[in-house]
Amino acid sequence: MRLRTVLFDLDGTLIDSGAIILASMRHAAETVLERSIPDEDLMAAVGGPGLVAQMRALDPERVDELVRVYREHNEPLHAELQACDGILDVLPELRRLGATLGIVTAKRLATVRLAFEVIAGLEEFFDTVVGSDETERHKPQPDPILLALDRLGADPATAAYVGDSPFDVQAAKAAGVHAVAVTWGRIHDEERLAQEEPDALVHTAEELLAAL
Repeated sequence: MRLRTVLFDLDGTLIDSGAIILASMRHAAETVLERSIPDEDLMAAVGGPGLVAQMRALDPERVDELVRVYREHNEPLHAELQACDGILDVLPELRRLGATLGIVTAKRLATVRLAFEVIAGLEEFFDTVVGSDETERHKPQPDPILLALDRLGADPATAAYVGDSPFDVQAAKAAGVHAVAVTWGRIHDEERLAQEEPDALVHTAEELLAAL
């Protein structure tokens, strides 16, 4: 294994949350704005600068209400959350191979905690978690990745960031780490990910080991 530090996005990479994100985006738009918005528009910014920015793109005048309604709908849905297929087999193998693992996510730490409470054993693999409430700038800026690397005392040259969005690839490149894009999250399509020219594009969790 060439890379000693592996950082992961959360939504669509570790946890299979695309469906509940979309459901809550639809609910917020229909409840607050009283209109239907195409799914591709609702999901376009997911995984990037965070929920506030996503809602600002829908209506800059009603951001606070959109965020509130989204969270009220979204948080209870975490009770049915599952890990992405195969990821709970890959994480212990990475640790066995000597990798240090972390999470860098656009979610708040409080929402990350919901996922940890539902998916038994997930938290134990990670030495640090960086949430959206810990940096002023968010993906696609490199700041969250750089904060995780600093906490771990890791060298960007021997680190990777694994994510399912174009913002993840952009942030990884900006931070100087190996950019690994995964397609299993189904939040952003493979063609869109490929446009960002990641260092590796993988389709299953099992393939991830070879990419690192």
